[in-house]
Amino acid sequence: MALTIEQIAHKVDGLKRRYAARDSRMADVLAVRQGNMAGVFPDMFPEGFSKPMVANFVDIAARDIAEVLAPLPSFNCSAVNVTSDNAKKFADKRTLIANNYVNFSRLQTQMYQGADWYLSYGFLPIVVEPDEQAGMPRIRVENPLGAYPEFDRYKRCVSYTKRYVKSLGELIAEFPEFESQLLGRTVTRDTADYGKPMELVHYQDKDVHVLFVPERNNLVLRTAANPTGELMVRVAVRPGIDDEARGQFDDVIWVQLARARFSLLAMEAVEKSVQAPLALPDDVDEFAFGPDAIIRSRNPQQIRRVGLDLPTGAFTEQSLLAGELRLGSRFPEGRTGNIDASVITGQGVQALLGGFDTQIKTGQTILADLFEEVISLCFRTDEMLFDTKKSVKGTFQGAPYEITYVPSKDIKGDYSVDVRYGLMSGLDPSRALIFSLQALGANLISRDFVMRELPWSMNVTAEQERIDIEKMRDSLNASIAALAQAIPAMASQGQDPSMLVEQIARVIDARRKGSQIEDAVMDVFQQPEPEPTPEAQVAPGVEQGMQEPGMASPQGTPPGAPPADIGAILSQLGA
Repeated sequence: MALTIEQIAHKVDGLKRRYAARDSRMADVLAVRQGNMAGVFPDMFPEGFSKPMVANFVDIAARDIAEVLAPLPSFNCSAVNVTSDNAKKFADKRTLIANNYVNFSRLQTQMYQGADWYLSYGFLPIVVEPDEQAGMPRIRVENPLGAYPEFDRYKRCVSYTKRYVKSLGELIAEFPEFESQLLGRTVTRDTADYGKPMELVHYQDKDVHVLFVPERNNLVLRTAANPTGELMVRVAVRPGIDDEARGQFDDVIWVQLARARFSLLAMEAVEKSVQAPLALPDDVDEFAFGPDAIIRSRNPQQIRRVGLDLPTGAFTEQSLLAGELRLGSRFPEGRTGNIDASVITGQGVQALLGGFDTQIKTGQTILADLFEEVISLCFRTDEMLFDTKKSVKGTFQGAPYEITYVPSKDIKGDYSVDVRYGLMSGLDPSRALIFSLQALGANLISRDFVMRELPWSMNVTAEQERIDIEKMRDSLNASIAALAQAIPAMASQGQDPSMLVEQIARVIDARRKGSQIEDAVMDVFQQPEPEPTPEAQVAPGVEQGMQEPGMASPQGTPPGAPPADIGAILSQLGA
């Protein structure tokens, strides 16, 4: 049973109160990522410094990890009966349909930002929306900021609320039919503050979609029944110690703040030491400022600036904070290429990179489950809402394709899909290459398997054909070169190599004209057609295959021997 607007508004208020601490952490992370630490923590910065003087480590680490996590897995549909050709064709077609959803939605481009949101905020919602113009479902990665997913005891998302902040002018432009309600009873067009921010809430569950403005007495702008009877949102949650989503940098931003403050204080101390007052002996009555200034004194060794002693522990603390920052964010120094071999051993670097690979592998496992549910929801939406004949085209595994399908016939209630990131996912390129080569050398896997697990898309069958052709061409070139090396030996034995020299020259000329090596060799070294053997002369009046008594056989068969022709044998039996 669908909820009323009063029930929905009451539910949204409860979700906002419940997740108030989470929203505060997300706002702090966003401010630090944007470099606005002074606006959030104004008392932590010295006067005159509104921006930190150190690199935004949290933003750098988040972007780097997101770029490693963002590449999409492979989407494949498996056949239930692997021995049936029809089942294989049915699964292959659904595979192309699933990959068309991904390409149509530009999911790979969205995931570079989506992976960043997943790491920074601790969860990532993905929405499946029906695109009426294209006639198929569209996948959209949602910003978790201001989102409130609600889960049941099996961790299934049962409702999803999203808060948007828009100005009054934007709301009136998008919903002009509600202009008077949005302005309010006491406000006119002339007195309205069109830049005033207002909250817009979108609530959805398996029954209904509602878009309303809480500040205007829960004014409902749009409402619609859910045609699929299923929530159109799937959520990936980062693992944590409790049920509340936590980002990877929630606790690290304070270390970043302390590091930025230490840097500003050190700069302020250096500035004060440079601008320290001069200490002069008593006999100096006047002095000049600036370059090449002259100060007359009987004790010039006493002319100096007042020293400002900086504690060495401050600079040591800077290094400690940098180490804590890397440890807390699980971002190894090897990722930036800044490795001091005298301090960090090679084994230590490998251990740090191993921890980095572990968190990537964990994120990929969670996102793989999310993508399985999203593609399954796309199949269901396509079959229920867009059951018409449609033609799609794209590229899959490096090869272009174009198919025509009808959802009720080619999906037919089978919404399953296999999502795999591959064997080498989560490994850095050097370690992935070494691992694959070692496994291949130990005969644990095949070359075909390694090629399919590489972190880029390719048509493995076509690529293997190209590799075989290249190897054969190399062998053919080597054979021609070996044939040319045999010419001196032929000449020393008294043979005439002119024919061989001419043939090699013709191969070179054909290659110069653009022919492939195999075509040139076939044309030059083609064997002549064998000439037909003249038929044996048969005496007049004697049938072929027969011979007169006492006469030798035309084929050299002695008299009395069985004839060699089957026709002659049959004629003798008939006699």
